[in-house]
Amino acid sequence: MVYAIDFGTSNTVVVRWNPVTQQPETLALGDLSIRLGENPPLIPSLLYVEDALRGEVIAGQMVRDRGFDISTNSRFFRNIKRGIGAEIQGFLPELDGQSMTFEQAGQWFLTRVIQEIQALDPNLDSLVFTVPVDSFESYRLWLTQLCKSLQIEQVRMLDEPTAAALGYGLAHQELANQGTLLVIDFGGGTLDLSLVKLESSAQASPKPVGFLLKWGKKVLEDSTQRSKVARVLAKAGQNLGGADIDNWLVDYFVQTQGLSVSPLTLRLAERLKVQLSQQSEATEIYFNDETFESYELQLDCDRFTTILQEHQFFDRLDESMTQVMQQAQRQGLTADDIDAVLLVGGTAQIPAVKTWIEQYFSAEKIRSDKPFEAIAQGALQISQGIEVKDYLYHSYGIRFWDRRNNCHAWHPIIKQGQPYPMLNPVELTLGASIENQPKIELVVGELGTETNTTEVYFEGDRLVTRKSSSKTPTVKSLNEQNEGQTIARLDPPGFPGSDRVKIQFQVDESRFLRITVEDILTARTLIDNFPVVQLS
Repeated sequence: MVYAIDFGTSNTVVVRWNPVTQQPETLALGDLSIRLGENPPLIPSLLYVEDALRGEVIAGQMVRDRGFDISTNSRFFRNIKRGIGAEIQGFLPELDGQSMTFEQAGQWFLTRVIQEIQALDPNLDSLVFTVPVDSFESYRLWLTQLCKSLQIEQVRMLDEPTAAALGYGLAHQELANQGTLLVIDFGGGTLDLSLVKLESSAQASPKPVGFLLKWGKKVLEDSTQRSKVARVLAKAGQNLGGADIDNWLVDYFVQTQGLSVSPLTLRLAERLKVQLSQQSEATEIYFNDETFESYELQLDCDRFTTILQEHQFFDRLDESMTQVMQQAQRQGLTADDIDAVLLVGGTAQIPAVKTWIEQYFSAEKIRSDKPFEAIAQGALQISQGIEVKDYLYHSYGIRFWDRRNNCHAWHPIIKQGQPYPMLNPVELTLGASIENQPKIELVVGELGTETNTTEVYFEGDRLVTRKSSSKTPTVKSLNEQNEGQTIARLDPPGFPGSDRVKIQFQVDESRFLRITVEDILTARTLIDNFPVVQLS
């Protein structure tokens, strides 16, 4: 049986495919899940570390039930997903003599979730994970390494907005067969926009679908049954979400009521935000009968919208919408060609956000009836006859020494938007730079945007984001560790003055960047179709 996990900044959703009903079902995992009336069971993405040395943790709803989320305690972790792979300005506590990282906290949390799944299904052998479109390779690499430690036969990964489009198509028959869908996935940590075309496939694909992380001995479903294609046309994303709004609300009450910043006040602000998604005014009252500490916080929608405007919230939304629509226009599509706009995530349910969307699209096109389950349910579709055709979200390059500016710089080799697998390789010729050079090294980097970057950092004990403008691109090196950058050893050694090796770069169907290296001097192939790193 196939299971899908949508690991979110605020909440996590687990679904499985029911072979009897031929429908997805959302799971409640014991004490980890919270049931919200008629809403699907959600798992709060919270962690409390009881013993770091032994890896003993409390996760999900149990953290709230025991009150760990409203007390100042270094063993409590929230917004875990946002911190993974981020350049964080600050330090996490050392617990029980162990240095802590968000990667470790995320591993403990997901391992705890998977243990609960295995308690329901000891034969668990197939998982699908979803990831944000704007995640750097470091997040995907972390998830890959986590999956390698699991005793599970098959693990796959799919972009969250693409999964959401499939999830809504499953629920709305008029979208299931074909349609151009704009997914606005706005959760606790990220804003992701994706334009996806659902269409019939004339020919079945002979290759596996999705982003395959790991394979065991499990055999794929019969590929001849594949009859639909999810084609990704455009996508944009940034680090902006409900966690930022919570921080802004706390700052507002700090200024107006002298409120202190603490996990408790952050939790009260989050509750106000949730209330304002359903009503025009909200009030939160808290009283501690031991310390006699009390709070009464009030907010209405008008003041809430003003706070959002003061933080350039809607300007940032406009930037992402402009980016994705410009990509669509290059393919001959306009807003009128979009059949439906699908809202996913808790932040997308805020009335002010819906009003912003209605500036671009008519209310008749906007769907918001599956805000929490669409991603996880859609992820299951890649095992039920859906083929996903995608492209690379980031640009990639190799590092070189810029003699003119006396510093390292980056030479692009693969541009953003490159479909994969690549039909034609990129070719590069290199020569030796020193006498008796024994090897050729290449550092491959993921190139970020040059402007309007978003930093994730600590302010006190809060994990927040800050928008900054810079002409220096953000770069994540992908293979600089250990000997990963060595691509060829030269025999005989190289000398400056002539070309020595020819390199061909290729991206395969699973997003592996592969290289073939030929020694021009000896006419020998030194490396043949070698996978260097997985791209995003």
